[in-house]
Amino acid sequence: QLQLVESGGGPVQTGESLTLSCTASEFVLDGNAMIWVRQAPGKEREADAGIGSDGSPHVATFMKGGVTVSSDNAKNTAFLQIHNVKPEDAAVYYCTGDTVMNGFSWYLGAWTYWGQGTQVTVSS
Repeated sequence: QLQLVESGGGPVQTGESLTLSCTASEFVLDGNAMIWVRQAPGKEREADAGIGSDGSPHVATFMKGGVTVSSDNAKNTAFLQIHNVKPEDAAVYYCTGDTVMNGFSWYLGAWTYWGQGTQVTVSS
């Protein structure tokens, strides 16, 4: 059964860095696209960063400098590192993937497989 499982969420203090992980089962990251999506309380889901099917990283313009996306294909795991965490980074973070996408897409409706999410809370 295809699964994307996020981990690494939890409480973090403003200014710290945080690394989220997405471990895939029955979904091979190498050659397939994935994207990290956040949903803050009361807000729409928005995409932060992802990896295209060709392995190229993509970071949303408004997030540049704030996050780094990477993967360890040997472990079939993708990562989202959030630098200098701010209160507005508090959200549920989802890992999503697709097995037929060629390239990458910022359109959330294009992504087929979603994890359950991991909650990040920020305190000052």
